[in-house]
Amino acid sequence: LQHSGKSSIFSFPHLWIGIVTLFLYVGVEVIAIDTIIGYAQSMKMDMDTARIFPTYGMIAMIVGYIIGIIAIPKYISQEKALACCAALGVILGICTVMLPGEISIWCLTLLSLANSLMWPAIFPLAIFGLGRHTKTGSALLIMAIAGGAVIPTVFGFLQEGLGAQGAYWLALPCFLFILYYGVAGYRIRTK
Repeated sequence: LQHSGKSSIFSFPHLWIGIVTLFLYVGVEVIAIDTIIGYAQSMKMDMDTARIFPTYGMIAMIVGYIIGIIAIPKYISQEKALACCAALGVILGICTVMLPGEISIWCLTLLSLANSLMWPAIFPLAIFGLGRHTKTGSALLIMAIAGGAVIPTVFGFLQEGLGAQGAYWLALPCFLFILYYGVAGYRIRTK
């Protein structure tokens, strides 16, 4: 189903919801990797120990990529993988905020595993059926990378008021929206 007869890029609600989803995903991915050293230090961890956590996060992301290569689409669909990863993100995000000390740091580190399959799932779901509008839709999705600048800035403001650990509450609505897209949002299409 290509919908190539649609006259406007605005005729594809699943694309626009996908753009918001990708914006939020890139934002929480950046937060999970880029804030972990400062967060670990706020938990009184020394710099030599804290600086290894981004590496663990990147290893977790690579493990997720490998799982995706093996499992998608043979064992699990892209949308189910997205929903599972988003649900894992919700759980780990809550654990990051609610659990103490080093356990919380490991939960934040494992968010990279949750984030690993999001880009390769959101993008194709969002451009599905765009037909002749695929190039424009893809360009709009690429612009959603700006979430990697906006969401961490909001995180920084929240850190001032909620503290280093409390600011991670920001991840919860982001992952819930991503979960919504993986469960239902990608299906919203106009006839």
